[in-house]
Amino acid sequence: MATQAHSLSYAGCNFLRQRLVLSTLSGRPVKIRKIRARDDNPGLRDFEASFIRLLDKITNGSRIEINQTGTTLYYQPGLLYGGSVEHDCSVLRSIGYYLESLLCLAPFMKHPLKIVLRGVTNDQVDPSVVRRGMPPGGGGEVFFSCPVRKALKPIQLTDPGKIKRIRGVAYSVRVSPQMANRIVDSARSILNKFIPDIYIYTDHMKGANSGKSPGFGLSLVAETTNGTFLSAELASNPQGQGVAVLPEDLGRNCARLLLEEIYRGGCVDSTNQSLALLFMTLGQQDVSKVLLGPLSPYTIEFLRHLKSFFQIMFKIETKPCGEELKGGDKVLMTCVGIGFSNLSKTLK
Repeated sequence: MATQAHSLSYAGCNFLRQRLVLSTLSGRPVKIRKIRARDDNPGLRDFEASFIRLLDKITNGSRIEINQTGTTLYYQPGLLYGGSVEHDCSVLRSIGYYLESLLCLAPFMKHPLKIVLRGVTNDQVDPSVVRRGMPPGGGGEVFFSCPVRKALKPIQLTDPGKIKRIRGVAYSVRVSPQMANRIVDSARSILNKFIPDIYIYTDHMKGANSGKSPGFGLSLVAETTNGTFLSAELASNPQGQGVAVLPEDLGRNCARLLLEEIYRGGCVDSTNQSLALLFMTLGQQDVSKVLLGPLSPYTIEFLRHLKSFFQIMFKIETKPCGEELKGGDKVLMTCVGIGFSNLSKTLK
């Protein structure tokens, strides 16, 4: 990692996590200005400040400067340190918001990361995890641990295979256990038309494990013959916010979301496209290929940031849906890794 590199400058609050994660990996400082400068409540939100505190905990020697109004942030990354950490996440975003970035950083720590995150586990914005804690109160807890690696191997993921089974979890906390059963019945009413091998578990939490707020939701995962996983999930509206959601509607809508992911296809679902592209970028100096469905707006911006931080560009080939590729048009992404090496991990 470079310690003295010229800093990159950005404006606005969009893609804050992307910029800070790539800054940490590349060693390039970033300055982000005009963070909600024209907003009635300008500056960094509580969940973003919590994310910055988390980065400070898992690195050694990071320099963070925030102006008085919170509208300008300067971040000079230190070395990824890891170790045992505990962090109370903001209840404005799910623990998934923080975990997504930790997945990018954890393999390159000096010490294996073992972290306990507390807060909201299932919301309508971020990928969900358990012990349950629904918004607005939170109260959930997650333990995440990850080994460290010296380097990443190149990947070749070009054949997603055909869907062979669907698994899922319908969860409910601080509501009637019957809610989860109603979700399962409605989701199966749609998915049973396509494939027989479906099993959706019901997960009802009560007492200390149920967090501080009521709610319910559904996570679905489709597995292919080649080991690809495509996922979709939905959660009920937080208590006191928006209209009440019927479990039947939630189950049907989540099943349709999964069918949409299957139609988009590829070897990685739309939520995790950027993680696959990051690991391809950081891999050994060899060719990596991955077949994706249509690129999400988040992924497109991530590709721009990869070019800024690592000077790497992908070869992008469109693969129209034909006899071999069912569903929507696919994109074959190809790059040569930069040979990123974990400087803290000595060769044995």
